[in-house]
Amino acid sequence: MTMRSARRRYTPFDYWPGFVDALSTLVLVIVFLLSVFMLAQFFLSREISGKDNALVKLQKQIAQLTELLSLERGGRAELDGEASRLRAGLAEATAERDQLQSRLTALQQGAVAGADARAGADVALDAEKRLSAQALAQIELLNQQISALRRQIAALEQALDASENRDKESQTKIADLGKRLNVALAQRVQELQQYRSDFFGRLREILGNRPDIRVVGDRFVFQSEVLFPVGSDAFDEQGKAALDRLAGAVRDLEREIPPDVPWTLRIDGHTDDRPIAAGGRFASNWELSAARAIAVVRRLVEDGVSPKHLVAAAFGEFQPLEDGKTEEVYARNRRIEIRLTDR
Repeated sequence: MTMRSARRRYTPFDYWPGFVDALSTLVLVIVFLLSVFMLAQFFLSREISGKDNALVKLQKQIAQLTELLSLERGGRAELDGEASRLRAGLAEATAERDQLQSRLTALQQGAVAGADARAGADVALDAEKRLSAQALAQIELLNQQISALRRQIAALEQALDASENRDKESQTKIADLGKRLNVALAQRVQELQQYRSDFFGRLREILGNRPDIRVVGDRFVFQSEVLFPVGSDAFDEQGKAALDRLAGAVRDLEREIPPDVPWTLRIDGHTDDRPIAAGGRFASNWELSAARAIAVVRRLVEDGVSPKHLVAAAFGEFQPLEDGKTEEVYARNRRIEIRLTDR
């Protein structure tokens, strides 16, 4: 009886409520992490937009100061010319005064000598006195003109000094704004480098660790055989699949980078240095590399990438990664490079 009663009292353990609780907790954690990520993206976009607005203001201030500096320098040139003319006039007036002073001295000496020799010649002496009075009046007038010219020159020199001081202040402001602009541009370059690093990391994840797809410096390099048959610009199925995955990463990049950041994805076509066979579709390696770069751009556009962010460039055989005449070197030099750059 006791064993039978124990069997009746046994009930199996129910794991389901604990599993539901754990799953609910995991879902809440995921939702929380997504919320944090979205908030971080929002604040990052706002910060970048603020930096862009400050950069535009700095550029406008530099343009205004440069224009004011040009006007100031033009005014200084006019003041310099006016001062030169006044100095020339002062020199002429001084010379004329000195000449009259010499003539007056000669007349006075002649008058004294004539008075000693001809004591009775009063008429001649009166004429000489009148000439002396006229000369003295002219000398006095010239002295007044010279004083006025000197005052004008002093005023112009003060204006020139003030202009030079304003010029120095403007140059100091422009230098300061230039430094701030360089700092802002450096920050923009750093932001673009961060986007490039994230983009290349995403490409590695999407395309996998393949020896024929690698990063060289600031470029993501596809060996041509990944996308095209030898000597052709037509994709094979493997190449289309690789570019479709690449297009998805580029579309994500377009959503992440703020619209006011000027950036482009440059597609560079390269070939090896062996001549194109005569009678073929392409006359030279230039045409082959250009056709391949354009084909990649067209495929990305078909996959939804904005054409304003794409550039096709052709280098032919003139920018090899390696020098040599082996098949391995030829294969590495035949490639498509992708660069994320500013416009």
